[in-house]
Amino acid sequence: MVRNKSIAKAKQRWFADRYAQNAQFVSQMAYPLIELLNPKKGETILDLGCGNGALTKLISQKGANVIGVDASEDQILATKNLGITAIVMDGHKLAFRPVFDAILTNAALHWMTAPIDVLSGIRHALKPSGRLIGEMGGIGNIEKITSEIYASLRRRGLENHIEFPWYFPSQKEYKTHLENQGFYVKYINLFSRPTPLPGHFSDWMDTFAECFLLVLPEDDRAEFKKEVTDNLRPDLFDPIKGWVADYVRLRFSAVRR
Repeated sequence: MVRNKSIAKAKQRWFADRYAQNAQFVSQMAYPLIELLNPKKGETILDLGCGNGALTKLISQKGANVIGVDASEDQILATKNLGITAIVMDGHKLAFRPVFDAILTNAALHWMTAPIDVLSGIRHALKPSGRLIGEMGGIGNIEKITSEIYASLRRRGLENHIEFPWYFPSQKEYKTHLENQGFYVKYINLFSRPTPLPGHFSDWMDTFAECFLLVLPEDDRAEFKKEVTDNLRPDLFDPIKGWVADYVRLRFSAVRR
């Protein structure tokens, strides 16, 4: 997988309406995490990287006292509109006392590129024996997609205008991080999960890879998306399923010692 270490010139933006239209599958495919979490009535639970609050609402419906946290003000507003307490906060800088019985995080940790800082904040927010349930992109995630995006950037001489925006660890690497930060790892698994997308691949790019598009001149973005899409079509487009992203997920369950 391509990993560019240069200084980022553009950052990903999150808009609740766009996310709701193009990314509902993110929460829909995470229902097994709710089973792993097994929220109980009266527990206090944090949803880290809550997005638009879809999973946060499910936890609330189980009778738990849940708080959502996300770095996007727009996503937090959408979560609050569901009647959920939600706070704008950078996951690298969690500022909670150890008050949570459990923390759930889905499809968010791979956007937080300093995992030690994140896990330190998570541990500090959990009560002793508190549960951490999570799923994130793992090593190999969207490898075909990112390789083609960077190839198209190189053809334009722009490959040094953005650093790799994700953190996709191996199972061994992340287990080690968890253990070093004071967690007992009950379960961790890296698995391939080809994921059908709800629309055209260009919608996925707008939603999840906008940080790459923003380094391009505005009048080149449509052509760039077409180029990437055309080159990925032989590998990622299925005549029956439509566009299928090459997702690899890392799912885990851990307990604070």
